[in-house]
Amino acid sequence: MRLLYLCLGYCLVPAAVLLELGRGLSDRRHWRHLGERFGLGAPLPAGGLWVHAVSVGEVQAAATLVRALHERHPSLPLLLTTATVTGRDRAVALLGAIATVRYLPYDLPGATARFLQRARPRLGLVLETELWPHLYAAARRRGLPMMLASARLSERSVRRYRRLGRLMAETLRGVHVAAQTVADAERFVAIGADPARTEALGNLKFDYLPPRDVAARGATLRAELGVARPVWVAGSTHAGEEEQVLEAHAILRTRRPDALLVLAPRHPPRFEAVAALLRQRAVRLVTRTSGAAVTAATEVLLLDTLGELVPFYAAGDVAYVGGTLVPIGGHNLLEPAALARPLLAGPYTFNDSSVARLLVEAGALGVVVDAAGLAASVERLLAEPAAAHAAGERGRAAVVANQGALGRLLARVERLLQRPAVT
Repeated sequence: MRLLYLCLGYCLVPAAVLLELGRGLSDRRHWRHLGERFGLGAPLPAGGLWVHAVSVGEVQAAATLVRALHERHPSLPLLLTTATVTGRDRAVALLGAIATVRYLPYDLPGATARFLQRARPRLGLVLETELWPHLYAAARRRGLPMMLASARLSERSVRRYRRLGRLMAETLRGVHVAAQTVADAERFVAIGADPARTEALGNLKFDYLPPRDVAARGATLRAELGVARPVWVAGSTHAGEEEQVLEAHAILRTRRPDALLVLAPRHPPRFEAVAALLRQRAVRLVTRTSGAAVTAATEVLLLDTLGELVPFYAAGDVAYVGGTLVPIGGHNLLEPAALARPLLAGPYTFNDSSVARLLVEAGALGVVVDAAGLAASVERLLAEPAAAHAAGERGRAAVVANQGALGRLLARVERLLQRPAVT
């Protein structure tokens, strides 16, 4: 199985490089730092702590951890790797002042060996569910302790990994697993993790702290959008979902003609396509990047920027979290919950099913199944501000009640750092 995986890697990596080159025709960021994908590129800080967060959502979750590591070990260099262009940009914006940001190399023996030889980290912390056989094998050969932090694994993923036979068990040999829940820990053990090195420490996303100025930024944005008009935010939406959100907004405006939708597509390359969809539907549109003022006639503000979704959640009356009306699995429910915003989502929340279930049980999250249901739920929350406020506060209370994963994780990190440094 390992030989088959190796052959597939050598076959697929050229296709991945060609894909990046093709994407670079419209977005030159894909052409930058390609050497890092092979363990090359600019010098790496050696002998420090290495954190991997695959994309934007994981980078957001990693921010609290990286800052805490910097506070505890200011003399140790921090290396933060990611796998996507948007993740890299977000990592630089959030943490570039305290960490070196690079791409994680492709999972090929030579690339991973070069990366670890150049970085020589004392500890590797990989967020959530990134299982790379060659990378973990190279770390094991170097005696580098590896930990999956805030790790989660769905039943669907368990079935998929079991098809790989012993490969996953070999990958997880010696790896410490700090799982989000007991069920996640059991699923990791089921695919080969060592029970003695696997425990449930909680979800780092609960320890997310909104920026200190988010309330002030939200108030400023709300003044720009219109204090008196109802505003709802649809964040991290996907293809096939924007159509449903826009249909819901059209229904809502038959009853609340002054309602404003802030629409934030998940992926920057889709910004223009979503703008074209809005124009095709003759929606009165303002894009954030245009700098144009939102007026009473504006129906939709297209948030075609990065890093502003949380302040806009703070500015809105209701938050809908995307990737849930289409089978993507959903995105971060805890960011708007931490801001005490009443929450809505579709039925597809399998990426963070335990978080969704907790918020539903707390009475903080309403689940809708189609555009009509979304419109009705937004209208109800707008019409009942006291109930909306109470739902938002229940969400914030649920977030606070489940915090503490960061402290537990840091305690395990300190134990691992007592080991001799890797040379």
